[in-house]
Amino acid sequence: MVKSRSILFAMALCAVWSVVGASARAQDASPARRWVDLCLESIRRDFGRPTVHARNLFHLSVAMWDAWAAFDPMARGFVLDERATSEDRESARRIAVSHAAYRVLLNRFGASPGYAVMAPRYVALMAEMGADPADVGTSGDAPSAIGNRVGLAVVQFGLQDGSNQAGDYANLHYQPVNPALVMAAPGNPTMIDVARYQPLALESFVDQNGQVIPGGFPEFLSAEWGRVTPFALRPQDRDQRMRGGVSWNVYHDPGAPPLPDAADGLWRRGHEMVVLWSSHLDPADGVVWDASPASMGNITAPAAWDAQSYYRQLEGGDVGPGHLVNPFTGQPYAPNPMPRGDYARVLAEFWADGPSSETPPGHWFSILNYAMDHPSFVRRIGGVGAELGAFEYDVKAYLTLGGAMHDVAVSSWSIKGWHDTSRPVSAIRWMCERGQSSDPSQPSYHPDGIALVPGHVEVVTGATTVPGGRHQDLKGYEGLIAVRAWRGPDYIGSPATDVAGVGWILGVQWWPYQRPTFVSPPFGGYVSGHSSFSRAAAHVLTELTGNPWFPGGIGRFRAERNRYLVFEDGPSVDAEIQFATYFDAADQSAMSRIWGGIHPPFDDLPARGVGDRCGPAAVAFARTLWGPSACLADLDGNGVVDGADVGVLLAGWGGAGSADLDGSGAVDGADLGVLISSWGACSGGAG
Repeated sequence: MVKSRSILFAMALCAVWSVVGASARAQDASPARRWVDLCLESIRRDFGRPTVHARNLFHLSVAMWDAWAAFDPMARGFVLDERATSEDRESARRIAVSHAAYRVLLNRFGASPGYAVMAPRYVALMAEMGADPADVGTSGDAPSAIGNRVGLAVVQFGLQDGSNQAGDYANLHYQPVNPALVMAAPGNPTMIDVARYQPLALESFVDQNGQVIPGGFPEFLSAEWGRVTPFALRPQDRDQRMRGGVSWNVYHDPGAPPLPDAADGLWRRGHEMVVLWSSHLDPADGVVWDASPASMGNITAPAAWDAQSYYRQLEGGDVGPGHLVNPFTGQPYAPNPMPRGDYARVLAEFWADGPSSETPPGHWFSILNYAMDHPSFVRRIGGVGAELGAFEYDVKAYLTLGGAMHDVAVSSWSIKGWHDTSRPVSAIRWMCERGQSSDPSQPSYHPDGIALVPGHVEVVTGATTVPGGRHQDLKGYEGLIAVRAWRGPDYIGSPATDVAGVGWILGVQWWPYQRPTFVSPPFGGYVSGHSSFSRAAAHVLTELTGNPWFPGGIGRFRAERNRYLVFEDGPSVDAEIQFATYFDAADQSAMSRIWGGIHPPFDDLPARGVGDRCGPAAVAFARTLWGPSACLADLDGNGVVDGADVGVLLAGWGGAGSADLDGSGAVDGADLGVLISSWGACSGGAG
C-alpha cells in the first residue's frame, strides 16, 4: 500500500496526544473549545506563519472572552467592554461567543488556501450553536448583536495593531544584507556577513504547513513584528532602536548574540554542536536511550543561563536527572527504551510543526486541550477554589495562553528582526568551505573554519579515501572538510521507503534535518521561537492548573513505526515520546531544534528568558480581566493564599484591575466594597 506522508502526518497531529476519555471533538465540548478546534484546523490549512497564527489565536481568544465577559459585571473586556444581562446566560453567551468567533475567523482565513473547506464548517458550527451566520446586526442587546459588535471590534483592532494585515503582513522596511544561499550548490560563496540573516534560494518552497510557494523563498517573516500591539507587554519592556533611519521596537532584548570573531568562541562552538547532534539521527547505530521521565527531564537551568556550562551539559542530549517517581501514582516511571536515532528524529519532527500543523503557538493550544481532556483534569484556576464550568474555564484559559503566545511572537520576532542573525545551514556551509580552524600546521587551515573533531569533523585525505577508508565515497575531494552527519535529501529517493542515515558527507553540502523544499524557517535564528513559545506556555499551563505535571504525571505522544516521519521512512520502531511536566516538554522542544539543524544552543537560552517573562506576565494581566471572581491567587508570592493577598488586591485598586463592579456607571468606592466582599467567596474562605 502506498502511503501519503503529508496526510498521515496531518492525521497524527490532529490526534497528537492520545488519552482515554472524551475526544477533542466531543459534542459536549464547550463552545469556546469548538471554535478553537476550528481555528486550529484552519491554521493547518493556511500558510505556515507562526507570528500571524499566534495573533489569530490570540484575537479569537479575545473575541470569545469579550463576548463571554459581557454577561459578567465583574469581568472586563480587552478590546470591547460590553455589558449585558440575560435570563438564560449560558445560552446568550454561547450565541454571543459564536458570532464573535465567526466574524474573526472569516476575517482571518477568508483568503486562506483552506477557506473553501473550512467555510462550510464555520457555518455548520454556527447552526449547531443556535446562531444565525446571516445575522450581521450590531444594534441592540441581543446576544447576536453583542457578539457581532465584539467580533467587528476585534477585526478593526487588528487592522490598526501594526501587523500590516491589510498588506498581507509584509515588512515595510526590512531588507536582508546577504544575497540568497543557493542550496543546490555546495558551500556559501556569496555570503557577505555570516552573522546576519541569509535567505535561501530554492526551486520551489513548501512552507511549514505544506503550502507551495513558487519562485524561491519568501521574505523574512515578521521582521518588524515589534510594532504589533501586545497583550501584557508594557512600555518598560521595550527598547527603541534606530537602523537605517527606521525605528525598531525590541521587547525583552537579551542583548547581542555571540559573534563569529568573539574570543569566547560560542558562535563557532554552537554551530559545531549542531553538526555533532546531526550524527545522532541514525536509528541503526545501536545506541538506545531510555526516553522515559525516569531518565529524561527535570533539567536545572545553569545559573544566569551560563552558555559555556550549558554547552557542556547538553553535548549528549537531554542530561536532566529525570524524576524518581510519578507523583500521581507514587510509582517509578516505566522504562521507555528507544533507538536514539528514532528519538531524535521523532522529536525533531514532532516539534517542527509541519507540514499541515498548527505552528508552535497552536501546538501549545493542542497540548492545553490534551490536558483538559484528561479524565482526571479538574477545572480549578490554579488548582484551587471552586470548580468552574467548561465554558468559563476554557475562555479564561484560551485568553491567557493566547495572550502569552502573542506576546512571545511580538517579543521574539522583535529580537529576530533587530539582531537579524543567520541560520546553521548558512554558517556551517560557510565554515566548512573555508576549512579547519584547529591546527595551523595541518592542511586546509583557515581561522574562520570549523574545528576538527575526530570521528565527526575531519579533512579528507588520500589516506582516508582509499577503498575501505572512512571517506572512500569522497574520493576526488581531498583537502575538503568531511562531516559525519545526516546525509540529507540526496539519499532519499522515496520518503515512504528510504532512510538517509548518517555517514560522511562534504561539509559544504550539509543539510538540516528538513525536507529540501523547506530547509530552514524564513526568518532569523536569534532568538528561538520554539524555545520562547514553549517556555511561556509551560508557565501558563502550570499557573492555570496549579501544577507543573501533566495530568496523571505523564504526557504521551505515539509515533507509529514507519508511518510517522515525513521526509524519510521511520521511525524504525513504534515510538512514544513522554513528558512528565510542561517544562520537560518545553525543554525537549528547545533541544529538538538542535537535532533539526534549525538552531544552535545560543538561540535557545535567551529565548527561554523571553518565555519566562511573557508567560507569567500574561497570567497576571489576564487575572485583572477576569475580575474578582478570579481573585484566588498567591498574589504576594509567599506560598499561601491568605489575608496578605487581600492587601495586594487593595494596593492595586485604581490600576489596571479596577472596574465598575456594581454597575453604577462609575469606578468608585462602592466598587472597592464589592471587591472586598467578594474575597471570601472567591477564595473559598481561605482569605
